[in-house]
Amino acid sequence: MSVFSLDPAQIAWCAQLRTLAAERLRPLAEAGEPGRVNRPLVAALGELGLLRRVFTGSALELCLLRESLAHGSTEAETALALQGLGAAPVHQAGTGAQRERWLPEVAAGRAVAAFALSEPEAGSDAAAIALKAAPDGPGWRLSGEKCWISNAPEADFYTVFARTAEGAGTRGITAFLVPADRPGLSGSPLEMLSPHPIGALAFDGVPVGPDDVLGQADRGFRVAMRTLDLFRPSVGAFAVGMAQAALDAALAHTAARTAFGGPLMDLQSVAHTVAEMATRTEAARLLVYAAAAAYDDGAADVPARSAMAKLLATETAQYVVDAAVQLHGAQALRRGHLLEHLYREVRAPRIYEGATEVQRTVIARRLYAAAGRGSDAAAPPAGAPAAGHFPTGGAPQSTSATPDTGPSPATMRAGGLVRAAAGPSDTGRGRPSGSSSAAGPSSRPEPPPGTGAAPAGPHAPGAKPPAEEGPAEEGPAEESPV
Repeated sequence: MSVFSLDPAQIAWCAQLRTLAAERLRPLAEAGEPGRVNRPLVAALGELGLLRRVFTGSALELCLLRESLAHGSTEAETALALQGLGAAPVHQAGTGAQRERWLPEVAAGRAVAAFALSEPEAGSDAAAIALKAAPDGPGWRLSGEKCWISNAPEADFYTVFARTAEGAGTRGITAFLVPADRPGLSGSPLEMLSPHPIGALAFDGVPVGPDDVLGQADRGFRVAMRTLDLFRPSVGAFAVGMAQAALDAALAHTAARTAFGGPLMDLQSVAHTVAEMATRTEAARLLVYAAAAAYDDGAADVPARSAMAKLLATETAQYVVDAAVQLHGAQALRRGHLLEHLYREVRAPRIYEGATEVQRTVIARRLYAAAGRGSDAAAPPAGAPAAGHFPTGGAPQSTSATPDTGPSPATMRAGGLVRAAAGPSDTGRGRPSGSSSAAGPSSRPEPPPGTGAAPAGPHAPGAKPPAEEGPAEEGPAEESPV
């Protein structure tokens, strides 16, 4: 893994994205209704090729994309991230028919996706998932609740995780693709500190069949974990983008504002605060990039690196935004001020997709496992605290180190969306020379036809996982032939 320094094409792409977010996407975000899915904004992300990039780019490119958008429009960044999170299980584990039906629509911004894992009593404790999938002929009936689901209740489809085997912990969970118009599915919005499209879902005997299964029956937890192995570092990138926006605002304000006979920047306490803000932001940025590069390289320590990146970046962003508010004084607390907005936005990432305390547990567990300090550190029991989440639909920390069917991280990124999306990409797959598009640069070649197709697995209700399967453990998904 290389030491981090972005190349000129990446730097130019990030600058282009920041401008795009501020000039084109922010007005669309501001025109939307708070707390509702902003479909014109989602459509614009599709038209610009950015949603497609979520699926076909590398983990590092995803981080650069999220960081740059967050600097100019947190709403645009969140809309993009939620599309990726909700549709990634379909891209990763869906059948050819599922992928062909939904992925082009998501990439174009015409369909809104949602990731539905969290429940009223199941956040960090993934084994506590209670949404029941009761056998019903060749399929199942879903009964129960989901909570803190972003894009609910307005999404066009949900990737839903339900219990198909009682008493099996994380190995008794199945992932389903559930269109929003299924009978028995209803939802209600939730009002949050920072307005977002987020809600609760109620399942009253919702019918699902073998054709709705994502991956294999009783193996849905791995679908969720593989999705979050990719997205967790980019939550840190989102936080870095907010921190940089707050730092830029603080620099401009303290250079222009006069007090005590001179500009604020001449006061040592102010200058030292700004220096600390900048240093922590850059440290967080580098740790996020390193975690993304580790994912792209297929490194064995991806879970620990991802946990460190999310932990440091989200805590850093909280500090930097708070410090920027302090330097601005009362004006930063006025409704509509950039820092007032960031102050509300920055709090949630310390909770969703793995709370700070959970990330520290994951890091410590991996450290002790690497030091050979007992098997308990390496293989936590089913039901041990995992990375819960809110508001993106909830998901525990990766716990799968056992080989499983499905494409590798690389083929997840470069697979079926390329084939399913109508028409060739105009963004290019090599490093740009002389011109670039909003979709940005990439160092990875276009995959050959057939790459990334998820193999069919047994979808029969009640199918049991292999007897030899051992305890789950955090870890990146292993390469799997396609």
